[in-house]
Amino acid sequence: MPVHVRRDDLMSAGMLALVLSAGDYDPQRGVPFRSFAAFRIRGALVDELRAMDWASRSVRSQARRVETIRALLTTTLHRPPGADEIAEAMGISTCELDAVNADLARANVLSLQGFATDTLPVTTANDTGCPESLILQREQLGYLHDAIAALPERLRFVVVGHYFQQRQMSDIAVDLSVTGSRVSQMCTEATILIRDGMNSQLDPDALRPLTQTGRAAAIRKEYFQALAARNTVAGRLDMSTSQGEMRHGVDAEQATRPSRIA
Repeated sequence: MPVHVRRDDLMSAGMLALVLSAGDYDPQRGVPFRSFAAFRIRGALVDELRAMDWASRSVRSQARRVETIRALLTTTLHRPPGADEIAEAMGISTCELDAVNADLARANVLSLQGFATDTLPVTTANDTGCPESLILQREQLGYLHDAIAALPERLRFVVVGHYFQQRQMSDIAVDLSVTGSRVSQMCTEATILIRDGMNSQLDPDALRPLTQTGRAAAIRKEYFQALAARNTVAGRLDMSTSQGEMRHGVDAEQATRPSRIA
């Protein structure tokens, strides 16, 4: 249940339905009282929840339709669909889709009783719906895709194949002529490199100290430099829409089969 739904209110609605069931029950119909009352109580709880919901039934119906189409497109396209694709599949404009999302967002409420006095300021300050948070999120997404695109060829092939194309590691291993365990190792290596690369640009204090020497340290340093010079703030923000959804055709989603390296 949502946090703003009070258990006492539901219990009161259920108890009232139980009393009414006892008054309306007719044993001559051959239906056990337990089944008869359970049906009435369940209906009363659903009605109470609908009365508490700030969104109309039509808005909830549209929201369920959006989620169904989003799941279907994700399965078909093997990637999260964009707002324009969802709107096209629903036969509506993107403005109408934005209106549905806005109506649903306005229906989400928070319970002040659910917050401790020392956690409420933190929660409101971390609201991801504010414009500043959205800009920061879009910049982080841009850095993430730049970090993937700047990976060495084989590591990028593994990351794109496993995370973007939802391929099995065994299939990727066949393309690279290596074992499945080696692909898993490469995936872990790429993930660490991406995290360190993003920290080098966004949060240098969180960057792990360089413990490697020789060629490994040189590759890591070269990767950081390539990531820093790869794009601008405007370029990273341009990778996503104003709603924070990634545009199609960004570099991180493009990968070709690398040549075999002994």
